[in-house]
Amino acid sequence: MKMTYEEYLDEVTTLLTELFKMSDAAAIKHVMRAQADDFFTLHDDDPAMRTQERAEQDARTIFAQKNKSRPEMFQKRFQKRGK
Repeated sequence: MKMTYEEYLDEVTTLLTELFKMSDAAAIKHVMRAQADDFFTLHDDDPAMRTQERAEQDARTIFAQKNKSRPEMFQKRFQKRGK
């Protein structure tokens, strides 16, 4: 199912809260930051990119980028969940 651009951003935000136990405010902040950095530019131009599978990939990418400068936090989070 393809989504509108706004629905897609909402889905990525929701996935950040569900997959990574991020607060709504934090997830919104990270999606807005990614949007400001033109992460979603192609998604806006190409509706075929706005799928559930791509939203899951993008949520993981945004989360990984968020933790790139703080790898110790990324490791701690997954150690707690046994991953």
